[in-house]
Amino acid sequence: IFSRSFATPVTTAAGLREVLSIYGQQASARLSKHGLQAKVLTAFAATSPFRNQEQAYPSVCVSLPMPTADPLLLTRAAHALLPSIRDGLKYAKAGLMLTDLRPSGNQPPLQPFENPHEERGIGPLLEDVSRRFGRGSIGLGHAGIKSGLDWTMKRDMRSPRYTTHWDELPVVKAA
Repeated sequence: IFSRSFATPVTTAAGLREVLSIYGQQASARLSKHGLQAKVLTAFAATSPFRNQEQAYPSVCVSLPMPTADPLLLTRAAHALLPSIRDGLKYAKAGLMLTDLRPSGNQPPLQPFENPHEERGIGPLLEDVSRRFGRGSIGLGHAGIKSGLDWTMKRDMRSPRYTTHWDELPVVKAA
C-alpha cells in the first residue's frame, strides 16, 4: 500500500495525476525489489473527514491483463481514478494498493500478451538512474520530479531516525 496524507490539500485532477504517477513508480520499484508482480491495482483518494466540506472517497479497482511490475502500466492503471475526481474538493489523502501478488518470471506470457515496456527494460532503467543519482531524479511524465512539492507529507514533527539514517546522527564536538 502506498498511501499518504497531504501537507496541503490537492484540489485538482492534475495534482492527483502527479501524486498517482509518483506512487505508481514507487510501487513498481518496490515490486521489483522483492521480485514480485501485481495483477490487481486499487487507486483511491479521500477528502478529510475533519473538514466542514463535502466528503468524497473515490476509488477504482483495475485488473491488469497480466501480472506486472512495469511502472508505465501501473501508472496508467492508477490514472483510471482520475475521471472520478471532482475539481475543487480538497483531497487530503491518496494511495495505491497492489494485490494478487505473484513471483516475477514464473511463466512467460504468450506472444500476443507480452508487455512491450518490460521488454525494453524501462523499469530497470528508471531504478538504475534513481539509484545512481538519487530518488526523484527521474520520473514518468507527470511524476513531479521537481523537489518541494506542495502536497508532500509534513515531516517537521517526525521523531529522529538515529538508528536507521546515519545522516541524522547527532554530532558532538569536544571543545
